[in-house]
Amino acid sequence: MTKKLPSPDLKLIEGSGNEQPDLSVFLGAAFKHRRLEQHLTIQDVSELSGVSRGMLSRIENGQATPSLDALSRICQALGISLSNLFKNFDTPEGTATFIPKGGGMDVARRGTKRGHSYELLSYDQGPKKRFEPFLIILDDESETFPSFQHEGTEFMYMLKGKIEYRHGRHTYTLKPGDAITFDGNIPHGPEELLSLPIQFLSIIYYDDVGT
Repeated sequence: MTKKLPSPDLKLIEGSGNEQPDLSVFLGAAFKHRRLEQHLTIQDVSELSGVSRGMLSRIENGQATPSLDALSRICQALGISLSNLFKNFDTPEGTATFIPKGGGMDVARRGTKRGHSYELLSYDQGPKKRFEPFLIILDDESETFPSFQHEGTEFMYMLKGKIEYRHGRHTYTLKPGDAITFDGNIPHGPEELLSLPIQFLSIIYYDDVGT
C-alpha cells in the first residue's frame, strides 16, 4: 500500500554566515527535516523511494550525495519538488536587529523631564554611527522648547497629534501623515505643541560623518 504524503513548503534552519553550504550537508539536513515533519522513519522512506536504509542514513548525515535518480525518488517519497528542495540553497542567511514594541532604549535629551520621551529603536554596532531612528512622544506642554543641532540629515514622520516645528527661520505645521527632511546642523525643534499627545518618528542619517 502506497502512502500519500502532503507537499508543504520546505523550511530549513541554515547555518550562520554567507559561505556557500556543502551540497551533501544541505541535502542531508533537508531530507531529515522533511522526513521528521512527516513523522516518517528511514525505513518508511526507504520503502517509498526504493533507496536502501543505509544509503538514506549516509545521505542524511551528509556522508553521501544521491544520484539524480535517487534524489528524484527521495523527493517524491517525501512529497517535495526539486525546485522547493533547492530554493534555500546558497541563500544568504541575513541578519536583522529586531526591537519589540516598547523594547527601545530610553534616551535622555533636553526636554525629557517635561513629558518628552525619546525611544531609540535601533543600536548601530559598527565603529561609526550611520543612523539613529527615534520614536518621540510629547505629552506635556512646556513653556520653553529645546533647540537641537547635530550632524547629518534628519527625517521626521508624524504619527499622532499636531505640532508647529521650527527649522532655521521657517516653521512648519505637522499633522499625522506629514513628513519633513532637513539639515541637522541648522537649529531646529518644537515651536508649539498644537494637539497632544504628539508622536512622530525621527531618523537621523549621518552619511560618512564619524560621530
